[in-house]
Amino acid sequence: MDTQELQAWLRLTLSPGVGNDTARKLLAAFGSAQAVFRQSAAALTQLGTTKLAKAIQAEPPALAAQLQLTLEWLQAGDDRRVATLGDAAYPTALLDIEDPPLMLYMLGTLAAQPTAAPLIAIVGSRNPTPQGEANARQFAKAFGGAGLCVVSGLALGIDGAAHDGALLGGGETIAVVGTGLDRVYPKKHLALAHRIAQHGMIVSEFPLGTPPLAANFPRRNRIISGLSRGTLVVEAALQSGSLITARLAAEQGKEVFAIPGSIHSPQSRGCHALIKQGAKLVEVAQDVLEELRLSTAPRPAGNDEPEGGPDAGDPLIAALGFDPVSLDALQARTGLDTARLQASLLELELCGQVVRLPGGLFQRLAAG
Repeated sequence: MDTQELQAWLRLTLSPGVGNDTARKLLAAFGSAQAVFRQSAAALTQLGTTKLAKAIQAEPPALAAQLQLTLEWLQAGDDRRVATLGDAAYPTALLDIEDPPLMLYMLGTLAAQPTAAPLIAIVGSRNPTPQGEANARQFAKAFGGAGLCVVSGLALGIDGAAHDGALLGGGETIAVVGTGLDRVYPKKHLALAHRIAQHGMIVSEFPLGTPPLAANFPRRNRIISGLSRGTLVVEAALQSGSLITARLAAEQGKEVFAIPGSIHSPQSRGCHALIKQGAKLVEVAQDVLEELRLSTAPRPAGNDEPEGGPDAGDPLIAALGFDPVSLDALQARTGLDTARLQASLLELELCGQVVRLPGGLFQRLAAG
């Protein structure tokens, strides 16, 4: 893309009152972003109002600075690209969604060489339970190992665990963010963002310099679901933004998956609501792979489990169950004295099988 074409696209996105829908109508009518700004007021008014025509003909005050910032960003490395509607580099999956972004800023190895791997989205709470975060990492690691590319939003909690798990599994991952690509939000994920760029891509529809505005994060969710063949919700409260992503995925004709959890956990209620609405309940990564016809491998037979089930070999693990539980409750279930019980819990905690929660509660973590 040459400088004049980039300037025209930036002007189209920066012009006040010109949203994505209006911009697409203008592009369809006149053929290109540059052609839009060569039109007379009369021609523009035929597609809108006099106010819109004046807005298009008036150059946005921030255009020159934004163009310079974008050019400098692009020149800083070969791992940067700006793709517009109709570009060969523009993801074809997004052309089928209701509101495809006009421009995409892309940073990372996949910006120069798009992935051939199937894409799966993993989303969930920013404040997950320890079990939920472990589930996200384990599922993503399995997907990465199976050759899938994991898509998420770089947020705290489930998103971060999903990106990390995909990388641990040797796979690729794509982060769709709600800021300009010259910023990392949250700051805690700066190192993770660098890893993603080295083994995947960070994507945004927002111009460089865009701060983390609250309205941008729900908006980017349509890109997460639109890129992916399916969306897995790991944990979500009933008002979670992850449910927006799931709804958008369903509206886009994509598969929606949800991991069930404790009936006592607020972070499981969103997943349970999705399952009631028709989302597919999944327990292992293989469930998702089979549903998307990405694997013909048989389910593990479970021959390594002790007779009587996975908990039969350890009465304390069995007594823990999968919900948070107090020390008093565990004593009642096991009959162990306080000293022995605390020593056993500490051993399980050091082995990564149990996590200590606030309020004196303990929670079992899934194996693997």
